[in-house]
Amino acid sequence: MSAALRTRRSAKVLTIIVLSVVLIYFLFPIYWLLLASTKSNAAMTTSNGFWFADEFRLKENYETLIGWTRGYFWRWVGNSVLYSTVAGAAGTLISVSAGYAIAKFRFPGRTASVGIISAGLLLPIALLTIPMFIVFHSLGMTDTIWAIILPSCVSPFGVFLGMIYADSSVPTELIEAARIDGASELRIFFDMVLRLLAPAMVTIFLFIFVATWNNFLLPLMMLNSDSLKPITLGLYGMMSYFDPTYGAVMQGALLGVLPLIVLFLGLQRFWQAGLAAGAVKG
Repeated sequence: MSAALRTRRSAKVLTIIVLSVVLIYFLFPIYWLLLASTKSNAAMTTSNGFWFADEFRLKENYETLIGWTRGYFWRWVGNSVLYSTVAGAAGTLISVSAGYAIAKFRFPGRTASVGIISAGLLLPIALLTIPMFIVFHSLGMTDTIWAIILPSCVSPFGVFLGMIYADSSVPTELIEAARIDGASELRIFFDMVLRLLAPAMVTIFLFIFVATWNNFLLPLMMLNSDSLKPITLGLYGMMSYFDPTYGAVMQGALLGVLPLIVLFLGLQRFWQAGLAAGAVKG
């Protein structure tokens, strides 16, 4: 066996070991949530943390979850799906539009726009939450769905990705040929550019969707009505309650993360293509 072949096999084995460790690292919290959602408060501390307790309380914990939330639990999940989907779709369109314009057009302030977007990447979103609350409160838009959706549509990271993908994936010659054929700028963008940017759009959509889903501070500041809360804020209320049923909270967290898992698995082929394209061409 040659030294080169042994080196390749060693690298392959090392890669499999590292990936297996990473897989366990990311899947273990979900496994632990599954176990914890079937236990009582007492069993949570006395039973084996890596296996089910003798007393299986899956049904009782679900009834506690629905009872404590007064039937709002699935509505909170639906609210999270609504906010994340609308913000993801609108934010993706805004991001690729801005990214395409910066990448393919020359206009005054273009360099400054790139600098502002780059600065936005470094700015913690929590610093903007209080100013956004003041603005939305002055407009009378707090405690509405728009107080969550509109701020979530703006993503400097999405614009940055859109700019990179548009610069690398949309040939300038193709745009100029379409202009010579008489196509308007809107038709070029919606009929040609969006198709070329489809993998990048899926990636940007997922980033904005997950960011909106996991956002906690913005709903905490903006929303008061129980009927408008997302799942993150609703479960926080349950945890802050005196002597909560932890198994019910864990079950709520497990059920609340299922839509994200389904979305990632369903769009796996597209966002992997988008990330690969960005890695090679960026």
